[in-house]
Amino acid sequence: MKKQSLIRTLSVFVLFFIGTNTFTAQEKTTALFQEIEGKVVDAESNNDLVFADIVLDHSNISTVTNSDGYFALKIPEDHINGTITISYLGYEKIEIPVKEFEAHKKIRLSPVTTALEEVSIVTTPKNAEAIVRECLSKKSSLYNNENTLMTAFYRETIKKKRKNASLSEAVVKIHKQPYDNVRSDYIELVKARKTTDYKKLDTLALKLQGGPFSNLYTDMIKYPEYIFNEQSLPKYNFSFDSATKINDRLIYVINFKQKETLNTPLYYGKLFIDAETLALTNAVYSLNVSNRTLSSEYFVRKKPRRAEVYPTETAYRVNYRTKNGKWHYAYSNISLTFKVNWEGKLFNSTYTLNSEMAVTDWEINENKLTKNRRQVLRPTTILTEKASGFSDPRFWGAYNIIEPEKSIQSAIKKIQKQLKRT
Repeated sequence: MKKQSLIRTLSVFVLFFIGTNTFTAQEKTTALFQEIEGKVVDAESNNDLVFADIVLDHSNISTVTNSDGYFALKIPEDHINGTITISYLGYEKIEIPVKEFEAHKKIRLSPVTTALEEVSIVTTPKNAEAIVRECLSKKSSLYNNENTLMTAFYRETIKKKRKNASLSEAVVKIHKQPYDNVRSDYIELVKARKTTDYKKLDTLALKLQGGPFSNLYTDMIKYPEYIFNEQSLPKYNFSFDSATKINDRLIYVINFKQKETLNTPLYYGKLFIDAETLALTNAVYSLNVSNRTLSSEYFVRKKPRRAEVYPTETAYRVNYRTKNGKWHYAYSNISLTFKVNWEGKLFNSTYTLNSEMAVTDWEINENKLTKNRRQVLRPTTILTEKASGFSDPRFWGAYNIIEPEKSIQSAIKKIQKQLKRT
């Protein structure tokens, strides 16, 4: 029962009902900046590289590429002479001066050429589970153990089939507690906007409960109890996959999945662990939803009596970055696909819910982190009830965001046209 409760916390609750709208917003002081943008692709195949890291050197300013490989980054005036580093797991990193960025609109990353198979045979340990256990035990030595105030951009979308039905975006402040203590992080809302087209939801208003907290809890180093703890670790099988590289460092790739004798839905996926330090750099995983009844209980909080709702696919990703030898949470993405079967109806409906959060800046706060209690979110928060309406393209000011994918860009343009007409 305890494990089920933990999975429910990590798994985003999906509520199916009509709700009301309110508004919360707080402006940031305008700062002078230069915005650069580009697209990151594979140099050989020309395929988009999704979730590539874009980092301004000698600062904590960063973002990631979107699902189309695009990004935009706002560079403060005092960093115009700086350098941008673009990196991606399994590829050679590239460094480009900010002043030369106009000539690099399409950035091509080359796959690493090291004979990783040979390296893997020589250096990979034999016991994958032992590596995972040691990795999880290193949060006190390898991860940031100071009070940290992180600025992050959060976006959640709901699509019916391939059409956007709901879009919410927010800038938040994450009051990140040291990794070596048990205190939970808390989140403060800075500003947010949203739009919902209830006509596309077939009288259903799908809402994500938890909002940014659901993405924050994918930080399995800070919150190992939601995936791997002493009770759950023995329920998994671990094995080595082919090694890879990131930023010239060898990375162990470890597969994990629940043991076949277990019926309770658990996770399966890959862990990417730095071979030298055993720090977790990335994780990509899913929840086993083959048991329709149990998996639906993990996700669905409320639904109409005449509807059957169950997940068909889940996907989670968490990325970490390192600064001055210390790692920290940088980005996470959650994607959930649901089927809704209505009693007496021949056809069902498919909905995809996606949430992502990227840390775009951060600073060490040596004093105890203070918070604006009026703006603090709770793990039960529904972001769509904390935001209302859309504004002009200058809405985000100097804050960095994740560039919207093509379908979201199209939706935003439609919203802005409607605003102009009204």
